[in-house]
Amino acid sequence: MKYSNYDKFPSVPVAGFSDACVAGWPDCLGRLKKSLQSVSARKKILVVECYPGVDEAALYQLLRDQLAPELILWSKDALLSPEKIQSLVEPCLGGNDPVFGFLSELNLPAFFDASRLATLRQQVADIDSGLVIILGCGARQIAAGDIFVYADLARWEAQNRFRRHETGNLGADNQHDPANLLYKRAFFVDWRVADRWKRPLIAAWDFVLDTHRFAEPKLAAGEAVRQGLKQALTRPFRVVPFFDPAPWGGQWMKEVCDLPRDVANYGWCFDCVPEENSLVLDFNGLKLELPALDLVFYQPQSLLGEKVFARFGDEFPIRFDLLDTMSGGNLSLQVHPLAEYIRQHFGMAYTQDESYYLLDAAENASVYLGFRGDLKKDEFLHDLTEAQAGRKAFPTTQHICQWPARKHDHFLIPAGTVHCSGANSVVLEISATPYIFTFKLWDWARLGLDGKPRPISLDHGIANIEWARKNGWLEKNLINRLEPLGSGDGWREEKTGLHELEFIETRRHWFTRPVLHHTHGGVNVINLVEGEAAVVESPTNAFAPFTVHYAETFIIPATVGEYRIRPLKPDQPTATLKAFVRTS
Repeated sequence: MKYSNYDKFPSVPVAGFSDACVAGWPDCLGRLKKSLQSVSARKKILVVECYPGVDEAALYQLLRDQLAPELILWSKDALLSPEKIQSLVEPCLGGNDPVFGFLSELNLPAFFDASRLATLRQQVADIDSGLVIILGCGARQIAAGDIFVYADLARWEAQNRFRRHETGNLGADNQHDPANLLYKRAFFVDWRVADRWKRPLIAAWDFVLDTHRFAEPKLAAGEAVRQGLKQALTRPFRVVPFFDPAPWGGQWMKEVCDLPRDVANYGWCFDCVPEENSLVLDFNGLKLELPALDLVFYQPQSLLGEKVFARFGDEFPIRFDLLDTMSGGNLSLQVHPLAEYIRQHFGMAYTQDESYYLLDAAENASVYLGFRGDLKKDEFLHDLTEAQAGRKAFPTTQHICQWPARKHDHFLIPAGTVHCSGANSVVLEISATPYIFTFKLWDWARLGLDGKPRPISLDHGIANIEWARKNGWLEKNLINRLEPLGSGDGWREEKTGLHELEFIETRRHWFTRPVLHHTHGGVNVINLVEGEAAVVESPTNAFAPFTVHYAETFIIPATVGEYRIRPLKPDQPTATLKAFVRTS
């Protein structure tokens, strides 16, 4: 492999708050004690609100032992019983479906017993003096507090804790359930509920506590965090990528991204999925890890732009990730739901239109996309059913077009199109955000990493197939739809997609000299698809030069406006692929 300079730990430097963050429990607790000393009242109330997945038990024990409060309360003591909570969330869980449910519209107070909350509030009121600590998810219902700490957690770390069975779901005694079911309930219920609770609290944070690694905590002043988030909007930035093995995973990312060689494979790199990625704020060398969603929630209009915000609200609608099948296997044959279907069945406002951009490909790489012109629908459905029953292998190429795939090819995949990436390629997947909604039709008779068959969703999948997407139409509409847009001294710009049915547009720039770009009032997401490195600059020096490396994805907030990208090495051939939301 040619490149190995991929930055796995990007961060956003925060200026003007060099002493706003401390690390280690002695200094974190010392900062809290000092802040409590500034409270003049005889009774001092410290509220520590926690996002689901935070280790509340360890935090409770530490605060009780180290701060010696007059009273310490745990919000979980006011939760409804697990049985009542299960009844409350059951309509969102899709019965026995191992993957899909319905996005919850519940609010956090619905999980709590009003009389128990009243009892806890009374316990606080009965204390005349000394320190009172209230901790847990929903703690702020009991009291606003004199000092308000928010203990946050990125969803990727929550998923790791599910896999290690270190935590369960909100109000449930289920941490030993299968990890996929814990994730499903978190995706459809817990995270929706917790985010509704979090959004209005961001402006009130006195401190933010980072316990992604409990033995190495960080505590930062809330105002410094808010200002750090605002500073992120003035410049290019990256979220923290995370990598995961897959049954079909490959070997390419080990080299290009410098990953541990003792792992069997890496199939996924999620390098721009703000729903799950972290954002790291760097306070003079101390790095505070937050969910990237905090930026989306706190400053959505500035990040996304007014028109994108008007359409999607405080959701980041563009997702970039890498799929590595180099020396691996084919992805599952799959289809994504149509817009009306995803609204009716899952409560999602938009669907997962996507595309495959070939970041790299071996000579025998291919993409399965759409139907052959001689498709016989009844035979296709019969063969799928037989394959699902384990009676025979699905004859993929008898029904599905298999297209040769070369580096820098771009395959467009509007919802309803049957598709999958083949072996021996690296795909930059560009899509709308709701990536969980993939209906597998055939998975090549293999097992998942847990040794069990991966869920197949034939009923959902068949209900969403666009049967008219056959080879002639595909070649004309979905494969390498390149449209030259302009050129100049050392650069050219091409439109590569997406399809008219999809709300994302992609532009590729080839360049050996600096290229001027503009956000035009909407967020840009960009990957360096060719070249060792490039530098993103402000023509007016509004932000410091920002270096990106091969295969890295970065975000340009809508507020940045004009920016310039140049090769790190003069005249070195370089290419970027940029995505943005079409607003007209």
